[in-house]
Amino acid sequence: MASQKQKYAEYYPLLSVEGSDKIKFVEVPPQKFFMIDGKGNPNTSEKYKMAVKSLFKLSYKLKYAVKKQKGVKYPTPPLEGLWWVENMENFSLQNKEEWIWTAMMRIPSIVPDKIAQSVLKTIREKKGERFPALNQIRIESYEEGTAAQVFYEGEYEHEGPIIQKLHEEIKAQGYELRGKHHEIYLSNPKIRFWKKPKTIIRQPYE
Repeated sequence: MASQKQKYAEYYPLLSVEGSDKIKFVEVPPQKFFMIDGKGNPNTSEKYKMAVKSLFKLSYKLKYAVKKQKGVKYPTPPLEGLWWVENMENFSLQNKEEWIWTAMMRIPSIVPDKIAQSVLKTIREKKGERFPALNQIRIESYEEGTAAQVFYEGEYEHEGPIIQKLHEEIKAQGYELRGKHHEIYLSNPKIRFWKKPKTIIRQPYE
C-alpha cells in the first residue's frame, strides 16, 4: 500500500487507510471527474470495457496537456466506480447483470476547467468515431460528503465480507447508509497480471 499512498498523497489524501480491514471515517470534498454511465456486468460488458479504455485515454491526454501548457506534472489518477441497482435492498454481488454503474477518473484540482474541456472536445473530434464511448463522457462535480472507507487487497469477487463489515461498522456508529457504493482501483484494472488487486471501498453515510 505504501507505493500507492506515496503516488497519490498530494491529490488523494483520503486514500491513506492504514492496513487491510481498518475502517476510516472521512469527509470527502467535492471533486471533478470525467464520468460515463452504463449498466451490466463489468466482467462481460463491452460497454464497460470501452468506457474504461476511453477514460484512461482521456486522462492521459489531459495529463500531457497540463504538463505542456502549465509545466505541471501529476500522477494519473486511479479509475473509480459507483455501483448501485434500482432498489439497493436487492443489490447482490452475484447478480451483476442488474448493476448500474458510473465509471470515472478524477480531474486533479490543479487542472484548469478550460484545459479539461478543451482536451475532451479535441479527443472527441479525433477519436470519437473509433471510440464512441468518448462521446458519452462528461465532466461533473461529485460531492460525496461523509463516508466510511476501507482498504481491500484481493479479488473483486471476494469483496462481500469486507463490504458487510464496512456497512456494519457504519450502523454500529449510529449512522445510516446512503448514496452509492464507491470503489477506487489503486491497481490498474487494464493490467491483467494483478494477483491481489488493491482497492479502496467507500460507502457514504448520514
